[in-house]
Amino acid sequence: MKTQWIWGRPKTAAVTMVLALGLGGLAVAGADHLINPPATFKFANADEPASRISFAPVVKKVLPSVVTVTSARMVKTGFEGGDDGIPPMFRQFFGDQGNGGGQFRMPRQQREQGLGSGVIVSPNGYILTNNHVVDHATTVTVIMPDKHEYSARVVGADPKTDIAVLKVDAGSLEPITIGDSDKVQVGDYVLAVGNPFGVGKTVTMGIVSATGRANLGIEDYEDFIQTDASINPGNSGGALVNDRGELIGINTAILANGSEGNQGIGFAVPVSVARNVMDQIIQNGKVTRAYLGVMAQEVTPSIAKAFHEPEVRGALIGDVTPNSPAQKAGLEKGDIILDINGKPVKNSAELRIHVSLMAPGTKVDVKVFRDGAEKTLPLTLAEMPTDTARNEQPENGSEDALQGITVENVTAQTARQLGLPATATGVVVTNVDPAGKAADSGLKRGDVIQEVNHKPVRNTSDFESAMRNAKDATLLLVNRQGSTMYLAV
Repeated sequence: MKTQWIWGRPKTAAVTMVLALGLGGLAVAGADHLINPPATFKFANADEPASRISFAPVVKKVLPSVVTVTSARMVKTGFEGGDDGIPPMFRQFFGDQGNGGGQFRMPRQQREQGLGSGVIVSPNGYILTNNHVVDHATTVTVIMPDKHEYSARVVGADPKTDIAVLKVDAGSLEPITIGDSDKVQVGDYVLAVGNPFGVGKTVTMGIVSATGRANLGIEDYEDFIQTDASINPGNSGGALVNDRGELIGINTAILANGSEGNQGIGFAVPVSVARNVMDQIIQNGKVTRAYLGVMAQEVTPSIAKAFHEPEVRGALIGDVTPNSPAQKAGLEKGDIILDINGKPVKNSAELRIHVSLMAPGTKVDVKVFRDGAEKTLPLTLAEMPTDTARNEQPENGSEDALQGITVENVTAQTARQLGLPATATGVVVTNVDPAGKAADSGLKRGDVIQEVNHKPVRNTSDFESAMRNAKDATLLLVNRQGSTMYLAV
């Protein structure tokens, strides 16, 4: 029998192979079934309502209010020319002065592009974003969800909270719904909306990881909402919304840990803070903050124990600024501020942000813990002086015991070197053992110890006596570069 080769397989002439084009498979002549039968599918009923959990309706509601913000600015990147900074073709015009002198160096400028996001908060064109998105920009452009581009005007900005307000003339826009960031709780679902890395409008989901995050060194006034929703470069200025699509924060920063991308720790400025800043910028052209006039620090367990405060709460006054509202009202060093106008103060950062959101001239009642009892003092807040705007919170002491230090009497010369009045008394710390517990407590070389357990220290003799009498908890009043603070050791 003659053999034929079809597709590399031997086949006898008695069997014929055919291609079943109509069925898209192979059929054997004479067989009553298919080798590869057609697939069958079960389709969803389009008339049935979707039963899955989805944020699609929320996203659909939010996306029209989130925009892309691009900016451009000129930055100096170096100097043109050779070693002397002058291009060879121009050196002849400078004579000997151009040969290596460098006094005619020509700075090179480069156009730098910035990318961020923004949130439409008013139908007449006001947009919230971050200050660092538009800082020093020569041009700012807003790209709407429909791809239309508009030149934007920077109405004003507040670097202390990293909030900026833009204005575009684009007719009636669709603003986002403003939520209540004060009601945000840890565990709430949140969505971050923006344009990360310039890839286009992106939505990420997470939960609120923490509220009231502060002392991060990102801004002067920090009260961040922390979230694990992915936030990346380009998300800055975008929206953080709750599961109802309400704006609760402006995405601002990430904890990148050396990388450029998301690490699951992002921070947003609460919308309550952003709105306060925006309203002031629009109405007054600037941001003014109320001023209490205290140096506040954290209340640690050791601090609370040293002051006989049964709870670890409030903000400890380490120093009171002369002629400030606090001094005029009778607030003192060692007072622990518990609440303002009935609103509890949890820590020093909350005190700062709470006071900063009030208007100068506001009358408040401040409740403090003093000498084992609570006391309420009325006062009127003043306007924050510009030279003290950054000087409201010293470093905090730790809880470890004091040891491994060397002190000397404060002389007139020492006081002058440390920026203290010539009549200042106390003992100056001349050495701190870095391996000892004193270093862990926060005490530093150059600190002037003025009190031990509320008893004045005028010299080394007083200090040694006080330390001998100190028992479990020791409280030091330390003057550091002209400002006093407490350390519990």
